[in-house]
Amino acid sequence: MRKLVMTFILLLTYMVSIGLFFSNRIMYIKKKEADFILDRELREKRFIQTEYETLEKEEIIIPSSFGYEIKGTFIPSKRETDQYIIICHGVTMSRVNSIKYMYLFHNRNFNVIMYVHRRHGESGGKTTSYGHYEKYDLQSVVHWTKETFGEDITLGIHGESMGAVTTLLYAGMLEDGADFYIADCPFSDFEEQLTYLLKKDFKLPKQAVLPFGNTFLKIRDQYTVKDVSPISCIHTIKSPVLFIHSKEDDYILPTMSRQLYEKKVGPKKIVIAPKGSHAYSYGDNPELYEEVIDDFLHDFIFQSK
Repeated sequence: MRKLVMTFILLLTYMVSIGLFFSNRIMYIKKKEADFILDRELREKRFIQTEYETLEKEEIIIPSSFGYEIKGTFIPSKRETDQYIIICHGVTMSRVNSIKYMYLFHNRNFNVIMYVHRRHGESGGKTTSYGHYEKYDLQSVVHWTKETFGEDITLGIHGESMGAVTTLLYAGMLEDGADFYIADCPFSDFEEQLTYLLKKDFKLPKQAVLPFGNTFLKIRDQYTVKDVSPISCIHTIKSPVLFIHSKEDDYILPTMSRQLYEKKVGPKKIVIAPKGSHAYSYGDNPELYEEVIDDFLHDFIFQSK
């Protein structure tokens, strides 16, 4: 009997320990320091700070449906235009990481909105949810953009990594509210992604972690990893989607973008860049990336206007 009790206590301790560890890693993932992000972007010549500072820009505050403030930056085009792009950065990053994409679209006569995800930078929010709650904030940004600049604008959304997942979840689960989407290195399913990382980084099967982690995540943040699944809603997106991924990405595998592309119905394109680690498709293949963007906009957006 005593042995049975000890076994039960050890099992319960394991379950609680794994559940707390897993849910903490998900909800409170360590964010990169602002100085680190800025130094990296400048060192890798993503932008020139003095040049960026001369651009006309406006700091914006958008109310989240969860009660906190979403901070962002609006950079108007140098020429009058009804083209707008919203840029969603990746997890642990900030809007500084979005500046390289801002230039890409700003140079193509787009007005640009770069905003900061919940629990990142100056935005509010207590937890990170890899797109689950972030998709509602993106919805608030879309609504603000249309209320401010008009319902008849041409609107696109560009997302990188978690930002790409957020983009697809917004479009597939809430409303297909943009004219086009660009999803750079998204995962197709959070459970599948975590299963891969558990095996790759910790040599653990998902059965040893996810059942307990999911229980604690549900209790603490009111959702489970099964709720974060772009592949389950991608088929509902009618607007054009461009999927971009690096062949060498071993953090989120390019097969995930292929899965999403295959299940997407209607207008779509996919490009697997030959070089680059995770979220480096543009950094290591700039000419290809810009060519792909131009072809996508020409084929699906500008041709229809």
